[in-house]
Amino acid sequence: MVQKTKRSKKWILTKETNLNYAGIHLIAEFWNGKIIENPKEIKNILVEAVKKSENTPLGVTIHKFSPQGITGVVLLAESHIALHTWPEINYVAIDIFTCGKRALPSKALEYLKKKFQPKKIQVQEIKRGLVS
Repeated sequence: MVQKTKRSKKWILTKETNLNYAGIHLIAEFWNGKIIENPKEIKNILVEAVKKSENTPLGVTIHKFSPQGITGVVLLAESHIALHTWPEINYVAIDIFTCGKRALPSKALEYLKKKFQPKKIQVQEIKRGLVS
């Protein structure tokens, strides 16, 4: 079933550089932190990350792999938050893509850092839909 939601047309305009873009995509890699294998706990963590980022959740999907690993995705009115775990190498990959002026993707990332407590973090920030 398809749920219809009004899309935001409010792109982000930076005053200092006068650039317009659709949103921010944070790509984070967490190494050697807490690995969570409980699907219900992952769902709760993702839902709370959505709240922290002030986004609108449309749906959550969690898949537990055998023998280990989890993928979780929250579809947002503003885009998505996804995570993928590889317990065998103590690695969590995270994507946070949010569009519009209201979204706070860095707040979701800070929350996820607290939950997973990685010893090593790599983060890339991409301005998506950049119009100069």
